[in-house]
Amino acid sequence: MKKYVLRRLLQLIPILLVITFLSFGMMRLAGSDAVLQKMENTGMAVSQEAVDAARAELGLDKPFLTQYFVWLGNLLRGDMGTSYISGQDVFETFVSKLPATLLLTAVSILLTILVSLPLGVLAAVKQNRLTDYLIRTASFLGNSMPNFFVGLLLMYFFAIRLDWFPVISREATLQSVILPAMTLAIAMSAKYLRQVRAAVLDELSKDYVAGAKARGVRFSVTLTKSVLRSCLVTILTLLTLSIGSLLGGTAIVESIFMWDGVGKLAVDAINMRDYPMIQAYVMWMAILYVCVNLVTDLSYRILDPRIRPGGEKA
Repeated sequence: MKKYVLRRLLQLIPILLVITFLSFGMMRLAGSDAVLQKMENTGMAVSQEAVDAARAELGLDKPFLTQYFVWLGNLLRGDMGTSYISGQDVFETFVSKLPATLLLTAVSILLTILVSLPLGVLAAVKQNRLTDYLIRTASFLGNSMPNFFVGLLLMYFFAIRLDWFPVISREATLQSVILPAMTLAIAMSAKYLRQVRAAVLDELSKDYVAGAKARGVRFSVTLTKSVLRSCLVTILTLLTLSIGSLLGGTAIVESIFMWDGVGKLAVDAINMRDYPMIQAYVMWMAILYVCVNLVTDLSYRILDPRIRPGGEKA
């Protein structure tokens, strides 16, 4: 186990280096840079000398590789740089947005579990009955509607018509997080309950379920202690991947509800060509997904002792 964890951590180094290099290069392929974007937003005519001076101050006049290695060296020393647009420290700005993203992630995952797990199990138990058809139809509808459409519907009915929740999220409170969390949970639940249903049906078709029934074991006991436990690996994989994507921020939903999280921060940084802020977001996402995948692999061993670290069957 220790060797496997150490090997995975060592694999993190080249992966992060490649990700940072590629993202750094793709940003430089954009049609403009931070200086031109900032000058255009002022609406004032600026001389070329002023633009060149601003580029030199930010280090954008240097060759690409020089810019990359300067940034990488500062990062290794714990310095993520200063925002080209706001002039604030990138790390402090990024950390200030994390509480809102963590709150949105936690509420969305909780709602997804409360909806997808019981409905998925119920659809599997009631296979090819009216209940199963209704749940699958609702799943199809929820999965086919894009997040921005669901968000606008929820905003219209619950915020504008009923006035239960605020239209715009001015602060990270429980009341403000309900609508964006519901928007994310509807799409995730629609997808995951079908996965849960398929996993439970696969387990119900195995011989040990028929054997337990023949021995007089109650179906509810077999379902909770054997079937669901065997499905935990699949359910855990789905949830951890969702946690990774949610912690990275959901740009569309956060922009609709003006939720001041990491996703909205990344979109604003991309629009303004704020390279240090974009690179901080890229590093956050890269480290996040590698760590989430590592924790998921290690948790397989706890949930199913037959699975060895690395995905090998015992």
